[in-house]
Amino acid sequence: MNLQDLHTEGKAVQTNVLFEPTQNVISIQIAKGEQLKEHITKIPALLVCVSGEAFFSDENAQKISLKSGDYVKIEPNVKHKIDAIEESNFLLIK
Repeated sequence: MNLQDLHTEGKAVQTNVLFEPTQNVISIQIAKGEQLKEHITKIPALLVCVSGEAFFSDENAQKISLKSGDYVKIEPNVKHKIDAIEESNFLLIK
């Protein structure tokens, strides 16, 4: 999904609650060709791609291409990883 898809009303200023954090906002950078190894989160999280290009994949066979503005909601207790196609920056909101 992309952030632009949330705003379809044609208004000059629009808001939309995307996620209600309970813990932290974390900045992540992954170098080109590198991987954030498979892991789980114990609480729901939102991963927003700020720049670059990467693939998010999880144990449920979900594979999502992420580019600037794209995001994915990460379910708790599901193994997942991120593979960077090019240097990529993310915000992880928990």
